[in-house]
Amino acid sequence: MITRENSLLALIDVQSKLLPQIRNADALIAANAFLLNVAKLFNVPIVATVQYVAGLGATHPQLQALLASWQIEPIEKMTFSSLQDESCREAILSPNRRYVVVIGIEAHVCVQQTVLDLIEQSRTPVIVRDAVSSRSVADLETAIRRMEAAGAIVTTAESLAFGWCHTSGTPEFKEMLKHLKAFDAAKHAIEASNTVS
Repeated sequence: MITRENSLLALIDVQSKLLPQIRNADALIAANAFLLNVAKLFNVPIVATVQYVAGLGATHPQLQALLASWQIEPIEKMTFSSLQDESCREAILSPNRRYVVVIGIEAHVCVQQTVLDLIEQSRTPVIVRDAVSSRSVADLETAIRRMEAAGAIVTTAESLAFGWCHTSGTPEFKEMLKHLKAFDAAKHAIEASNTVS
């Protein structure tokens, strides 16, 4: 089981200048924000990375605001795989969590290379299907298949959140439901906007 006690959440390179080119970017941001909030609620360690900020910009403002409120500073890297950067590698591996939940962009570049390196380090990567994306469908879907074939677990944001929660009827469960309702509302608003346009 993927639990709050054996997980770490890695937010990979969700940066403002790259997002306009990313498929379903608004839905990606909603899923990422949901998972950040739920990870914080359940005391799951969070690591955030950024790639070449001068060219790709800072973390998306909504996600940056959440990270800043918890005093989490994204780690800048130049390598595509987070594990090839010494600071990122230390931050991700030092908590010694079996499952590393990987969300962000792009699925076929920085996410995929991080996932493959995690497997080399005997960690089990967890890919949240609705919280990763790329510029093209072909790149996204091929990356998901490759990562799963290599040993990563593929799940969804809501499924993961309920796994971390484990039981109903607690104050944490009620708080998680608030975040889930906000996530659902964001998804419905995005779908409505896409229908109109």
